[in-house]
Formats: sequence, C-alpha cells, structure tokens
Amino acid sequence: MTNAVQKPAVIYCCVSSAKQTTRGDGLSSQETRCREYAKYRNYEVGRVFKDDVSGGVVGRPGMKAMLAYLRANRKRPHVVIIDDISRLARGLEAHLKLRAEIAGAGGILESPSVEFGEDADSQLVEFLLASVSQHQRQKNGEQTMNRMRARTLNGYWVFQAPIGYKYKKAPGGGKMLVPHEPLASIVRDALEGYASGRLDCKAAVKRFLEAHPEFPTCRHGVVMDQRVFWLLTQPLYAGYLQVPRWDIGLRKAQHQALISFDTYERIQMRLAGNVRAPSRVDVTADFPLRGFVACDDCGHPMTANWSKGRRTSYPYYLCRQPGCVSRGKSVARAKIEDAFELLLRSLTPARELFNLASARFRDVWNAHMRTASERKAGMKREIVEIDRKIALLLDRVVEAESTTVMKALERRVEEMEQRKLGLAEAMLSCDAPVRDYDASFRTALGFLANPWNLWTSDRLEDKRAVLKLTFSDLLRYDRNEGFRTPEIAFPFKMLEGISGQLEEMARPEGFEPPAPRFVVWCSIQLSYGRAGGCDIGGRARARNPRLRRRAPVPAPAAAGVAGARPGA
Repeated sequence: MTNAVQKPAVIYCCVSSAKQTTRGDGLSSQETRCREYAKYRNYEVGRVFKDDVSGGVVGRPGMKAMLAYLRANRKRPHVVIIDDISRLARGLEAHLKLRAEIAGAGGILESPSVEFGEDADSQLVEFLLASVSQHQRQKNGEQTMNRMRARTLNGYWVFQAPIGYKYKKAPGGGKMLVPHEPLASIVRDALEGYASGRLDCKAAVKRFLEAHPEFPTCRHGVVMDQRVFWLLTQPLYAGYLQVPRWDIGLRKAQHQALISFDTYERIQMRLAGNVRAPSRVDVTADFPLRGFVACDDCGHPMTANWSKGRRTSYPYYLCRQPGCVSRGKSVARAKIEDAFELLLRSLTPARELFNLASARFRDVWNAHMRTASERKAGMKREIVEIDRKIALLLDRVVEAESTTVMKALERRVEEMEQRKLGLAEAMLSCDAPVRDYDASFRTALGFLANPWNLWTSDRLEDKRAVLKLTFSDLLRYDRNEGFRTPEIAFPFKMLEGISGQLEEMARPEGFEPPAPRFVVWCSIQLSYGRAGGCDIGGRARARNPRLRRRAPVPAPAAAGVAGARPGA
C-alpha cells in the first residue's frame, strides 16, 4: 500500500463561531483526525481549508476557497475529507447544495465517520444524518433562545453590552452589566444634558460625544446619528430593559442605572415633542451667539461669518432674512459679544439677595421633605388603583373579538405599566435623599449666583448652556441701540420677584415706615447695584409713577436709619 500512487486530497474543517477558534481545540482536532484518515487511505493532503461560521450558511469563505481550488485542479480530482457530516452543513438544503457543488468541481467527498455512496441505501443514511444535524442545530438554537429569554425575564441583559457598560461575572452565576468608566460618565452627562435642555437637540448631543476622544466613533471619526438616537431611547441606562421581539415589556433590570427613570421619561417626552430652545447644527466656538441673537427688525435669528480683508479675516454677525431692512448689514462680533457680556453681568444678583433666595429654596426643600411620607402614601394608593384598572383592561382584552380593539387595550395596559414603574421609582425618592440640600444644589446655586463664571468657560457646551439657562427666548439686537429687554429664565425672574416684594416693603406706610424692613431693602438695593452694575430702585421707579417721584435714598441716610430704634 505504501508503494501505491497517492491520491491528492484536501481537508475541510468548520466550527460554528469565531469564539470556538480561541476557546477549545475544535479546528485542530478535526484536522488531526482527517490527517489520520488520509494517512490510512494513502492520500496526499495538499491544502487545509477552515471556516468559523455557522453550518447553516452556504457561502462560507473557506468553502468558497476550497471550491475554487478544486475547479482549478479539475484535471486531477481531489478527495475532500471532512471530520463529520455536520461539518459540511447543519441543514439538509445546504448539505445537498454543497454536495452538488463539490461533485461539480471534481471533488470526492469522504469522511472517517460516514460513507458517502451513490446507491440508494447510502444516500438514505446520508440524508437522514443531514436531517438529524439540521434538527440538532435548530434545537440548540431554540434552547439557547429560551435560556436567554428566561434570563432576560429575570432582569439581566443578554445581548452586546451597550456603550458605558461592560460585562462582569454576577454573584449568582452568569454575567451582568456594570458601569464602564469613563464612558459611563460621558453617557450620563449626555443623557442628563439632553433631558434638562442643556443639550437642546440631538445634534448637540452628537457634538458633545464627539468632543470626548474616549467615546467610540465610526471609521470616519464621527458619532453616527443612529447611535445618538439609540442612546436617547435605550431604557437600559435608566436601569430597565425591554425586548419587544420576545414579548418582554419594560421591566426593572438587575444592573446599576446611569440615570433615573424620570430623566429617561423626560428624554422621551423631548424626543416626541417640539424642542423650544433655539438650536443650530452649525454653531461653532467662533460664534457662540449664532442662532440665539435675533435681528430686531425682522425677529429672525442672525447668522455669522468671517469676512476676508486685505491682510486678515474679520468676524461679523448679520441678518440674511429676505425682505429685512437690515439684511446683509454686518455687526462686528466684538460689539455684540461685549454688549452681551454687559447684559449677562447685569443679571448677577447681590450676595444678600442671593442668600435670601437660597433661604427660600431651603425652606421649600425642608417642606418637601416633611410631606414626603404623604406623597409616598398617595403614590401607593395610585399604584393600587392602576393595578385595579389593569385587571379590568385584561378582562376586556380576553373578551374582545376585534384585533384592533385588542391592540388598543394592550397599548393602554403597557402605558399604565410604565406609569406604575415611574411611580415605584418615585416612591424611592420620597425617602431620605442620598445628598443633602447643599450637595444637591451646589452647582445650580453657583450658576445662579454668577452666570458669568460659566460663560468664561472654553467649552462651547458651557456657553450654550448659559444662553438656555439664563434666557427663555431669543435676544433681539438693534444695530444702533443694542440689546432689547430680554426674556429671562424663571430663576432670574424669581430673583426679580423677590426684589419686587422687598420693594413693596420699602414703601412708606404712613409717615413712619417700620425701620427693620426698610433697612433690609436699602442694604440689598445698594449692594445689588454695586455687584450687578445696575440699580434695582431705578428700574422700579421707571415702572411705578409713585416711585418715580421719589428721590433715591443716599447711602449715608440708609446708614443713619440702620442705627434707629424700631418704631422711632
């Protein structure tokens, strides 16, 4: 037998996935067994072809390469050795197709496990084994999906880890999601920024993510719009999961959340509604006010550009609205931005006024904490009522005969289940807060005390946040007179309201006003004028004819009153 002429042969090995090439020794074991068979049959192995894809796929790279090799050497037919019939294909249709292609390319299929013959009995056995292999593959798939679905029902995510998470071994077995820093913090900031309106549109979220080099991008170096939308609509970041294709509705997950469920719901509401904050996709650090400053003549947002001069380029804001009398008339960037900085500085409250507002916030916080138990009891009652309504709706679903009615009732049940989840999470916040008042509102109060500090940041997102948090509408600008009276945001309106209340306290009641209230108002008015660069009393007199006739109180007089006795 050793003196006989050796037949040429090739070996084909296949595993179901690329993971099996690194975990286990499937390909090497198949090759070793096939080589042992070739040595026994006195075959000369010329090439070995390997695949790491599912056996249900016909167009595998290794299979294509082997067929091309067989066709190129058709004059000298080769024996194709496979370890088992399941290594050729895991489906009857794919098996028959590949069997015919190998025969058409001049290959002779052999295996140490089964004999491939052309008689009826051999083909019957071959087709039965191929059918069994197909059934085994389908059964494995069903079992795997059933286990994955059962684990998902238990609150564990079983698919690819989303950005900001990674898999780690769970205490009870298996794996679970855990935050993956620094991506988790980046995703949290992006989601909370969009929910609060600091990032006013999906394009702003995209720019925010692209500004962090740690965040993964596509091969072009940008974050795809589809990825941004997926981040905004994925309940996993709120600690919940859902898999509609497996009929698994929204439910509490086992992994740690990056944002609250309330934040997630606010994101969905913003996505479903109209964004009121002005937004542009072409906002750059060169022109942070682009799209937020409006032409006073037409009310349309002004654009900006660089105009080329003889030696250099100059930045300008201008209106391009057709029909506007100011169309094409440029305003130097420095002129507009300097005027805006003065306007922003004028909103800085005095320390005394800010402390008074902070004290009011603290009173509201304490009152909120005192009524927490009452709110929690109310939420429990609402959850019980929702459960009762859900039971009634499910009875109607069972009795419904129309498919349209059934789907409408099922949607209503899903909405009520989601409402119940929101109430359950809100009940947790009714307990003692994780952080106290100072820790919770330190950043917000710091901005309210001096929005100018955030405007001096080098980050464009911070500058845009100042615009959206300080003003509730576009700033109208006149080329000759500057900025018109702006519509300021609610916190600054509240400060103005407090100053108005103090102003009412400063009005004389009879001939001798109460000294303590009068002194408080004078001290706050004077300190506000020094810190903010403006005069609250002057603005009040401009609004009120009675105050307009009254002369402002000089500082020495106020100091004199400070020493007066109550009721003097």
